[in-house]
Amino acid sequence: MNELNGKKIAILATDGYEESELMVPKETLAEAGAEIEIISLEKGEIKGWKGKDWSGNTVSVDKTVDEAKVEDYAALVIPGGQINPDLLRANETAVNFVRDFFDTKKTLAAICHAPWVLIEAGLAEGREMTSYHSIATDVKNAGAKWVDKKVAVHQALITSRNPDDLPAFCDKIIEEVLEGRHEKRQAA
Repeated sequence: MNELNGKKIAILATDGYEESELMVPKETLAEAGAEIEIISLEKGEIKGWKGKDWSGNTVSVDKTVDEAKVEDYAALVIPGGQINPDLLRANETAVNFVRDFFDTKKTLAAICHAPWVLIEAGLAEGREMTSYHSIATDVKNAGAKWVDKKVAVHQALITSRNPDDLPAFCDKIIEEVLEGRHEKRQAA
């Protein structure tokens, strides 16, 4: 299955990412043929959170967020967990990267607590979104219409609730990248 051959997809994460929410999209999108790059706040490696502790995988960082260029990627994926998106939303360079990526109208996907980063970037207002249930009020207060479903899609913005939603989340990312909806909207 090489549907995404020639497509480069970025995963924006730092220490404390929910292990499954980084590893499952990374593996699924790579199996579909995409080239995956891990973008983070600093060089080196980042450590995942698994269950109730730091027993998650460590992954190597390919580029720092200030080295990455929005135009190089067909999609941007932001995994959740509580720690990862909280650290990302406190970093101005990461927030600007997410906002700039959204402005391209290419596929932007966030799961679990990662909508915090979307909120910080000013991207929630007027959009249908979902998230982990504990931050539903945050999403609503940012002006989004929060829905309780596996995947919410507003144009090329994809959100999901939790690790149980990962199959639907990954399928929707692949679908959106393949359909290139952003290209159709820009041409219209």
